Amino acid sequence: MSVFDEPKIDCHCHLLDPARFPYGADNPYQPAGQEIATAGQMDQVFHAYGVRNALLVQPNSGYGSDNSCLLAAIAASRGRFKGVAVVPHDVAETDLIRLKTQGIVGIAFNPTFHGVAYYLETEALLAKLVRLDMFLQIQVFEEQILAVLPLLEQFPVRLLIDHCGRPTPAAGLQAPAFQALLAIGRRGRAAIKLSGEMKFSSEPHPFPDTWPFVRALVDAFTLDACLWGSDWPFLRAPERVDYGPLLTLAGELFPDPADRRKLFWETPRRLFGFDNPTEP
Repeated sequence: MSVFDEPKIDCHCHLLDPARFPYGADNPYQPAGQEIATAGQMDQVFHAYGVRNALLVQPNSGYGSDNSCLLAAIAASRGRFKGVAVVPHDVAETDLIRLKTQGIVGIAFNPTFHGVAYYLETEALLAKLVRLDMFLQIQVFEEQILAVLPLLEQFPVRLLIDHCGRPTPAAGLQAPAFQALLAIGRRGRAAIKLSGEMKFSSEPHPFPDTWPFVRALVDAFTLDACLWGSDWPFLRAPERVDYGPLLTLAGELFPDPADRRKLFWETPRRLFGFDNPTEP
């Protein structure tokens, strides 16, 4: 069985449908053209590549904390999709509970978009996530993980780290930020998405300068805490990206079918509570 035929859960993808769900007028980046990604288009991609479930991530671009497009897709999916939402820092706990009942498993922080300072006074929100057993998904790049660690270490929140932590390949595996990320993995307090190589590679596809970082992350986190995501529809991609070659790359990095099953299927089902009616 090839990687295309195996059951998969895509743990990082976005919906952008301004015709049905208009963008906020004050949003600094409003995706257009090939960045538009409707639920119907996503279903076609998933059908073509054997993707059965997805963790949809609310994009800061276009929508910010207006989760309407995300929630509509989850509601229509009959349990196939779950989501990570963006909320104001002062969101009420009752609103978080409502989101959880609608299929939201976590809240996203994105210092790569807003900067680190934007998130430094979010203790009350993190405490709510702990009480509700929801994930804090965080996207950082370069050395940002070092700046947010003091905040994250105050709370036993379930961490979900985007895009391999977006290390800097030129800085090497021993860079303090990457070593801090590996330490988080070894403590067993987080899961990490093996995704987004194009966001931190300095080389074209298949991004060979990222492979040592992926292998180090798997060693530290183990495949019980590693997930795969496409990042479809590839917002602000520095070069053309296609779904098929990304799956092929994952198959080459993980040639053992048992490893791929854990990465693509077993680990995300367990972490996010997907309950498909039939076991593949």
